Amino acid sequence: VLLLAILLAAGWLLVLGVGLWVLVKELLTTRVPPTITHPVKFRILHYIFQLILTWGNLLEKLKICSMPHFFRFIQDKVIVKKNPGVSVKDLHFGTIPVRLFQPKAASCSPRRGIVFYHGGGAVFGSLDCYHNLCSFLARETDSVVLSVGYRKLPDHHYPVIPQDCLNASIHFLEALQTYGVDPCRVVACGDSIGAGAGALVVQALLDRQDLPQFCAQVLIYPILQGVNYQLPSYQQNPNAPFLSRDFLMNCACKYLAIDLSWKDAMLKGACIHPDAWKKYGKWLSSDNIPQRFRSQGLKSEILGPFNEAAYLETRHVFEAKISPLLADDKVIAQLPKTFLLSLDRDVLRDDTLLYKKRLEDQGVPVTWCHMEDGFHGCIILFDKKYFFFPCSQSVANAVVSYIKGI
Repeated sequence: VLLLAILLAAGWLLVLGVGLWVLVKELLTTRVPPTITHPVKFRILHYIFQLILTWGNLLEKLKICSMPHFFRFIQDKVIVKKNPGVSVKDLHFGTIPVRLFQPKAASCSPRRGIVFYHGGGAVFGSLDCYHNLCSFLARETDSVVLSVGYRKLPDHHYPVIPQDCLNASIHFLEALQTYGVDPCRVVACGDSIGAGAGALVVQALLDRQDLPQFCAQVLIYPILQGVNYQLPSYQQNPNAPFLSRDFLMNCACKYLAIDLSWKDAMLKGACIHPDAWKKYGKWLSSDNIPQRFRSQGLKSEILGPFNEAAYLETRHVFEAKISPLLADDKVIAQLPKTFLLSLDRDVLRDDTLLYKKRLEDQGVPVTWCHMEDGFHGCIILFDKKYFFFPCSQSVANAVVSYIKGI
């Protein structure tokens, strides 16, 4: 009995200690963006996020459970709402779990189709986590929505995510008639890494004459390149809540199977071969970012000194199959009309701005929406009662408004 009491006391002390440590760290290092409308609520939400991350990392170090598995276990306890106006089916396309959302109301003609690729940095996100958003998209746009449940870390690495998304998309495109979808109105949509995967899927299918082509791509705060980490948004928002530069780098290295010891070289650009910068710098340089996003005092890219060992370990990030921003002009020119949504205080903001310029330079119609008060991942909170933020609904409404116009 005494031993049990000691163990329980030690457990409670550990829980309390971790909670206090995360709280102190939160108060000292996290700066709530001044544009956030509910700062106290925002800080509570971010504290919970950091607490789950910390416990996940602690359990991983103790070899009890991996951080991604722990986080997804907690995350999937989120309540999935039933929408009376939408029919939902869980399916498998081969080994890939997908979820189909179809409006129950009868339609006299084939509906629009949306293939949705969720975000989460290859760590978070799931069919359940994005269930309410996909149901909302299906209802509000009167579309058939397919949500793709691709495989993630720690068990699966690159190129699993784009492969799963591509295979699920092909399966859907081949069976559009079965789902009552108009082959001329299929949209690729996603947020964060899911948006990046969506961009890769659209590019990969451009030469598939046997399949219907996506008529549009909707990319919500996407990650589109893994080369230049010295862009203004990376310098301005290194500690941005929910996606700090360091956390992004950790996720990217783990997903791309790059040892974390090379992270510093990647941040400094020491892994960028001078010849590669000559080829891609015209697309990746911060000179392409509009002046209003470049604060005075920010440094332009200072690469090097070049580290050949780092280059050899990371050179695959220059492949267009990882960084869709680096696709050839002839590929970019064939892309469908595009909706891009960026957030002001987001490390990924400039990926969107660079892609916008590339698309426009090649004559691709672009609709750009920029949110001053948003934060990374905010769209999934659009229907959360206690953690609702106006920016979440604004992002969701902007996406719906664009898709309804297709």
